[in-house]
Amino acid sequence: MYDLLIRNGVIINSDGIVNADLAIQDERIVAIGLGLAGRRVIDADGCYVIPGAIDPHVHLQMPLAGRVSSDTFRSGTIAAACGGTTTVIDFVEPQPGQSMLAALAQRRAEAIGEVAIDFGLHMTIPTWHATTPHALDEVPAAVAAGCLTFKMYQAYQGMVLDDVALLRALTAVAEAGGRTVLHSETGPVLDILRADALAEGHTEPIWHAYTRPAPLEASAVHRAAELADLAGCPLYIFHVGCQESVWEIIQARARGIDIWGETCPQYLLLTAEEHLGGLNGELYVCAPPLRTYDDNQLLWQALARDDLQVVSTDHCPWTAEEKRQPDFTLIPGGVPSIEARLALVHHFGVNQGALTLERWVQVCATNAARWMGLERKGRLAPGCDADVVIFDPERVKYIAPDTLHEHAGWTPYEGLEVTGWPRTVLLRGQLIVEDEQYVGMPGDGRFVERR
Repeated sequence: MYDLLIRNGVIINSDGIVNADLAIQDERIVAIGLGLAGRRVIDADGCYVIPGAIDPHVHLQMPLAGRVSSDTFRSGTIAAACGGTTTVIDFVEPQPGQSMLAALAQRRAEAIGEVAIDFGLHMTIPTWHATTPHALDEVPAAVAAGCLTFKMYQAYQGMVLDDVALLRALTAVAEAGGRTVLHSETGPVLDILRADALAEGHTEPIWHAYTRPAPLEASAVHRAAELADLAGCPLYIFHVGCQESVWEIIQARARGIDIWGETCPQYLLLTAEEHLGGLNGELYVCAPPLRTYDDNQLLWQALARDDLQVVSTDHCPWTAEEKRQPDFTLIPGGVPSIEARLALVHHFGVNQGALTLERWVQVCATNAARWMGLERKGRLAPGCDADVVIFDPERVKYIAPDTLHEHAGWTPYEGLEVTGWPRTVLLRGQLIVEDEQYVGMPGDGRFVERR
């Protein structure tokens, strides 16, 4: 007899669907079948049983220009749990003169005891690190410490790597057996466009989109793909938002380059017209910027065709007051999405015929686990961590700030009504959400060393 049995559910993995029971013992899935017995039974009748979702791109309690993003490790991971996400990957950002391992230890200490779900960390390679002699010698030690992936930027002062520095960093990561996750925009040119717009008196939020044209996102993807190929480094493009960048990823993969792409709910569902929405246009500033309805539709198609592989959130929440700035260049970028992601992709993807159930699980859980080195997550199979979501496909949920657990005080999806929402969530076999209520404890989550 097993410790826990989930009975009568429809088990959905990325490679198939089966009506069966799922047995859990000692934090792991141990059996899937019929006629199983458990000391405790959860009835999932009428529900999907899916692997805990994985969000490989979040920014919790992130410092930026004297501010800190509004969701802490505690509040952000509670919101993630209530939305069916059981693992997130955040970031380490070494300060000038600080070693990678010291920065990693500091960031881990901020999260341990606070996180409601499991977490990993990407190691950032900022400008100073890539250009300091011998600083990249630390990369193998970071990989050995469980930081498999390294964040690099082609934009932002203090973060941007020119092509030479990017190639150097990509090579160091490849030689250490790591992987690179990349923010792709042609940053130095965008800086000129933004400065020119301000000089002409343009301060409105819509100029955030006007000064970050899609071709300059796509050209950065093209250069990065070629450099990653030279270095022999697997490459993952963060937050793809336009059809031009999708095309560059398709072409790179056709040339045999090891490249993956993710998108986010904001790029699937929102457009740059949000910036024209009266007093609140500043809320929707994120980078890359929101694009067009045609881009939305093409991104859904790219997900369905495996031209893009993952839906993350780039959850980077700021309050409305923090977003209210005198010009578009001062608005902190990012939108909150950590809680609604799984349901949004189900409602607008599965319910509207854009994605199969299996593909939904794949882009929200399985693919991220596979690429990010989360060996025991993203699947419901014997030996995997018992991270399980019981998802009610008939539950109608109205999305608003007071129906979510995020702390920004607003949501870009306010007013949307989705059909399908997580009912129950388990983390390594432990019940952390029951009947849509958080019942876990901050500190339930663990740091996951990724290989």
